[in-house]
Amino acid sequence: MTSSSATPSNDLPAAGLRFGRIPITNVTPVVECGRIPAKAIPGEDIVVGATVFREGHDLVGVSAVLYDPEGREAQRIRMHPVGIGLDRWGGALRPESTGNWSFAVEGWADVYGTWHHNAEVKIGAGVDVELMLAEGAALFTAAAEQRSADQGPNAGDAAVFTAAAKVLADTGLPVDERLAAAGSDAVLAAVGREPLRDLVTSSPRYPIHVERVLAGRGAWYEFFPRSEGAIQDPATLEWTSGTFRTAARSLERVAGMGFDVIYLPPVHPIGTTHRKGPNNTLVAGPQDPGSPWAIGSAEGGHDAIHPDLGTFEDFDAFVHAARDLDLEVAIDLALQASPDHPWVKSHPEWFTTRVDGSIAYAENPPKKYQDIYPLNFDNDFKGLSEEVLRIVLMWVSHGVKIFRVDNPHTKPLMFWEWLIRTVNARHPEVIFLAEAFTRPPMMHALGMAGFQQSYTYFTWRNTRKELEEYFTEVSAETAAFFRPNFFVNTPDILTEFLQYGGPGAFKIRAVLASTASPLWGMYAGYELFEHVARPGAEEYIDNEKFEYKQRDFAGAIAEGRSLVPFITRLNDIRRFHPALGELQNLTVHSSTDEATVVYSKHKQVDPGDPSSKDTLIIVVNTDPHSARECTVSLDLAALHLNPEDFNEDGTFWVDDLISGQSWRWGAHNYVRLDAHFEPAHILSIRRNS
Repeated sequence: MTSSSATPSNDLPAAGLRFGRIPITNVTPVVECGRIPAKAIPGEDIVVGATVFREGHDLVGVSAVLYDPEGREAQRIRMHPVGIGLDRWGGALRPESTGNWSFAVEGWADVYGTWHHNAEVKIGAGVDVELMLAEGAALFTAAAEQRSADQGPNAGDAAVFTAAAKVLADTGLPVDERLAAAGSDAVLAAVGREPLRDLVTSSPRYPIHVERVLAGRGAWYEFFPRSEGAIQDPATLEWTSGTFRTAARSLERVAGMGFDVIYLPPVHPIGTTHRKGPNNTLVAGPQDPGSPWAIGSAEGGHDAIHPDLGTFEDFDAFVHAARDLDLEVAIDLALQASPDHPWVKSHPEWFTTRVDGSIAYAENPPKKYQDIYPLNFDNDFKGLSEEVLRIVLMWVSHGVKIFRVDNPHTKPLMFWEWLIRTVNARHPEVIFLAEAFTRPPMMHALGMAGFQQSYTYFTWRNTRKELEEYFTEVSAETAAFFRPNFFVNTPDILTEFLQYGGPGAFKIRAVLASTASPLWGMYAGYELFEHVARPGAEEYIDNEKFEYKQRDFAGAIAEGRSLVPFITRLNDIRRFHPALGELQNLTVHSSTDEATVVYSKHKQVDPGDPSSKDTLIIVVNTDPHSARECTVSLDLAALHLNPEDFNEDGTFWVDDLISGQSWRWGAHNYVRLDAHFEPAHILSIRRNS
């Protein structure tokens, strides 16, 4: 019998065998058989699962063990059964710092559990009474000897086991009293601290890469610096571009809403050849600024700043101003070029040349992007890759630690794996966000290649059924390698839901994004309910990609036509409720209304303090046009309620973090949500412990 040793207690002919003495299969989270580490951030609960069983009827126990980057055991938990009769076990491990961690699952013969179960059954039936008690006495005597010999932190349990053995062996005591000694609180506590184990079998160790918090938790806000502070002459209608200096004045507004990251579209010089005009027209006027994604001109390329925005000194000042407000600056890494980019002349081999000698511009039929040349890695993979690395490291030297990568799925996957690995080897704090709206295998592979987070299909998941399925997928099925950043809109994406849903639609999408994922984001104008699309398109009319945009944020707040107070409240809730900082802790509940989605998030903040529980129930009416009524039915086990949390009538208190109201809730609850008023509840369970 062993206690905490991970080595089998007897020699087994293990060479070449697929199964150990206690079979352990289907361990999660394991990505590509362990060749790729699972993703995590410090303090995040990593849900561990495994199928563990043994022959016969004896009981098994299962543990999950977390090892720190130095290979030392950092945490050990006992896993619990998941489901009935499935031999599936689950639990959660929590790394506390960045680095390359690992974990393993151990299966073992539950010596105490097997004996105690058999003793209760047999003694209750009057079968082998003295034999079972004698076996128990022998079991506890051996356990006491082992605890004393180990001299570990639980050596004091030896006295508990010795006392139990003495009572079990005392034939002068009633049988019930003798058996009760084996299940006393002291014995159960000792066995809980360190189980009595035999035939210990361990899975391989599987890798976990723990990155800094912003890699997996944060709120993003996007604006165009050229629009922040842009001025139009009312007489001539000519524009003066905003600069980094004027844009810095907007940072307080962004930070005041509770965002963590300010994301800037490309800030480089913009080409003039085939420059696009307003609303993506093919002809631009002399005052049209062009698309920031048409990168490169005589003023420079990806390592230069558009002269209208200022200098590198101005950019550095912008980064410092953001940092003073606890904001990090993310910039766009768009690997493409305008026909005027210096690369076109210096490295034509980095592009695709047609048979007529022309360079192929970007196309997504029927869309054509004549102002953009895509890159081609096949002619000079090494040279182009090293140039991109140089550019990324240059921006890192200017304080940029986050890159939002434009269309990474149009570049070789092996390039991204190499680039991110190389950058992170020098700067492990650097984060890459994949803007890849493409097929799932590529989106998932980008995450496996190293992208810390990704845009998602959330933008187009609107119905209750769609949301439940997608939330389950990203929180339970792909969380080990795919971190979803739920953007509610982008300069390219204005969904029909927002076009026609009215103000309620904006609240609905913001609540869903900010509570279902620890990562969410929005593009400027969302807080002003901007919703008019270019006819026939799913993008904004008078799109900021092609022109300057002036917005009166302060006036909208003063007139009560701004979502800023609501957005601020959502980010405050996220900041003060750790449960919303997790991805894998989402549980879907049910309602009687096809438009009302219900889910909860739970976290025990201090693993050693069962009373430190943070649990939220989110109820959202996904119909932006009406009020909906229904009965919400909760899986109470998922809420981790303590007995003292219940009122005398079996209910418990919930506090609505949006409205400030409180109600008594139970397993089944009436809900009415009006999309024209408040379409959602974010309910915090009031703990009485």
